[in-house]
Amino acid sequence: MLASLPILLSVAPVVAPVLLTTAAGYAWKRLGQGFDHIFVTRLITSLGAPCLVFSTLSQSSLSFAAISSLALATIACIAWFAGWGLLGLRLSGQPWRVYLPALVFPNIGNIGLPVCLYAFGPDGLSLAMVYFTICSMLQFTIGEAIAAGRFRLSSLLKVPFVYAALLAVGFSLSETQPPAWLLNVTSLIGGLTVPLMLLALGVALAELRIAHMKKALAAALARLGLGMTGALAVIYLFGLTGIPAGVLLVQSMMPVAVFNYLFAKIYGNAPEEVAGTVIVSTVLTYLLLPFLVSFATTWV
Repeated sequence: MLASLPILLSVAPVVAPVLLTTAAGYAWKRLGQGFDHIFVTRLITSLGAPCLVFSTLSQSSLSFAAISSLALATIACIAWFAGWGLLGLRLSGQPWRVYLPALVFPNIGNIGLPVCLYAFGPDGLSLAMVYFTICSMLQFTIGEAIAAGRFRLSSLLKVPFVYAALLAVGFSLSETQPPAWLLNVTSLIGGLTVPLMLLALGVALAELRIAHMKKALAAALARLGLGMTGALAVIYLFGLTGIPAGVLLVQSMMPVAVFNYLFAKIYGNAPEEVAGTVIVSTVLTYLLLPFLVSFATTWV
């Protein structure tokens, strides 16, 4: 315990804002205060997050090569999660439509973005936004398709992150500075996103219940295990170093995303079981977060 104290103190500036804001959301709900999930979710996905994507990427000092490299590394990680996750579910006889999205799509928004911001600074947030955008696009298309049992390519057109990212990349490639008014507006609105995400996560944790503890624990450990092995494998294969390696590791090691529960609830895929994976994996991640941040920052 004493040996881990220096680690806890060194990462406190990174971990404390995430933990305390999530705890504030949890306490808000436990005290009986109202929280409109539908409104907040739509506000984040349709307005806040796209503005944050645009303002972050368009003002980033990173090269297009660095951004595209992280994008390809993100796709490789998700492919790793999907391949090994599907194999494990088949061998264990668990329903893949219930558990595969939970293993593949981590909570890279609510927790991953603020951790990368505080751990790696503006460049870390820019790279984390790349991971966030790619993963969100796949979750709202392939992830929803797994839960629904059918795939609709038109779903991609309904993901606002796509347009925000393309617009930001367009400005970057043309070496054109976006108008000051556009940057100010998107920065202002985008600033709502991270605290709202953390508060929403805390409220969700106060509402969800664990139905099958053993299954939830197994799925949670599998999610974190896939995240660790996938990130390390891709870091090695892509030759990543520094902040890109640290960001990829943090984002890949995030817990099960709450959206997996929402899709399971909408399409009737054992939502109570998915809820358990969200809770247990989030608690485990928060317990391991100081050590994860300490390990990830050693790459820088």
